[in-house]
Amino acid sequence: MSVLSARRHQALGRPWKAVCAYACILAASYADAATQPAKVPDTIAQRVVACTTCHGKKGRATNDGYFPRIAGKPAGYLYNQLVNFRDGRRDYPLMTYLVEHLTDQYLSEIALYFAGLDLPYPPQQPASVPQQVLSRGEALVRSGDSSRNIPSCSRCHGVALTGVNPDIPGLLGLPRDYLVAQLGRWKTGERRARAPDCMAKVAAELTPEEIGAVTAWLAAQPVPSNSKPIRSAPGALPMPCGGVLK
Repeated sequence: MSVLSARRHQALGRPWKAVCAYACILAASYADAATQPAKVPDTIAQRVVACTTCHGKKGRATNDGYFPRIAGKPAGYLYNQLVNFRDGRRDYPLMTYLVEHLTDQYLSEIALYFAGLDLPYPPQQPASVPQQVLSRGEALVRSGDSSRNIPSCSRCHGVALTGVNPDIPGLLGLPRDYLVAQLGRWKTGERRARAPDCMAKVAAELTPEEIGAVTAWLAAQPVPSNSKPIRSAPGALPMPCGGVLK
């Protein structure tokens, strides 16, 4: 082979050598990346991923299970419940495990994050009880029973039952199983709030049949298009309530 031919052969081979060299570098970089731990963003959305395992993506739990929706709930209410789980007023081992070592500031940050989410609600649950049961439930929700000092739900939770900022939750868009369980826990003392515990007093007066009627009616109601909690209650609360006192 002549010197000219040899040089031409070397020149033609250089691009392939470059390609091979680039491929080797790229393969090495992929191999190095595979051995490095993935970088997780340090954001509040990432930190609360554990919450969404039970409460659904971004806290928008569907209404076909026990776990409630937390997205869009008033920040004060969410914060109070996290504190109650941490401090033993509410008893659910998994929640206690998650929050027992968290500070007030961190719990407040979690509450503010979920309160700021504005997501669609799932369809309401179809009623599975007779109409007279639903009518009794609606009467208690709308009017209460003054003869037994039971105020209407709407006196505290708002006429539209979507809650009142910053501390009173809405009652719509929640699974009936969850509503029954919580009223039952208040009635038996398993769930508590800061004294004076107004919900414990109300639940103590309700019979099991009335709890069934109220929860059946609430779970069957559609959530209004404006589902956000109202800014303030239209009047004074019907009884002192430690969950809204500062």
